[in-house]
Amino acid sequence: MQLETERLIIRDILETDWESIHSYTSMTEVTQHTAWGPNTEEDTREYVQFVLDMQQTQPREGYELAICLKSDGTLLGGVGIHVMEKTNAEIGYVLNPTYQGKGYATEAASALLGFGFNELGIHRIYAKCRPHNTASENVMKKIGMQREGLLREHWFYKGCFHDSLIYSILSSEYAHEQFHGNTKS
Repeated sequence: MQLETERLIIRDILETDWESIHSYTSMTEVTQHTAWGPNTEEDTREYVQFVLDMQQTQPREGYELAICLKSDGTLLGGVGIHVMEKTNAEIGYVLNPTYQGKGYATEAASALLGFGFNELGIHRIYAKCRPHNTASENVMKKIGMQREGLLREHWFYKGCFHDSLIYSILSSEYAHEQFHGNTKS
């Protein structure tokens, strides 16, 4: 599995990627908004094995992918799409802080929307973030998602309940934006 954008190669994770992935999944500043982490080396190795196993399932309904620079192959983060109920899918993304704020998450998430709608035939793609994670929320807005609302204390992790903002985009909205060349930068 591989997608290509102007600056990125988005590809299946390989076993040899674990150290690059661990470089950011072990950081508190990265995992403050996630239900996982900071990862130990064992956590990251287990995650990579989980992803390798997921790549073999048929039909494949989960994609955890490496975001790599097209210029030199540097792995700078990850993006994922998981099919729910055949017509809905959830996306997510995470970047090494060194590469945040440069539009890479938006570029990768946008490519994943295209994959979800055009290749997987998904009707609705959604994403969630913690209310104070404005960087993630901005990515959702830039790729054309609309805010649906606030899920109050729906998720228990790291010892307490957390709220999430939920955004989504429908296949018809995505097709309209692509046809009219609408982008939100």
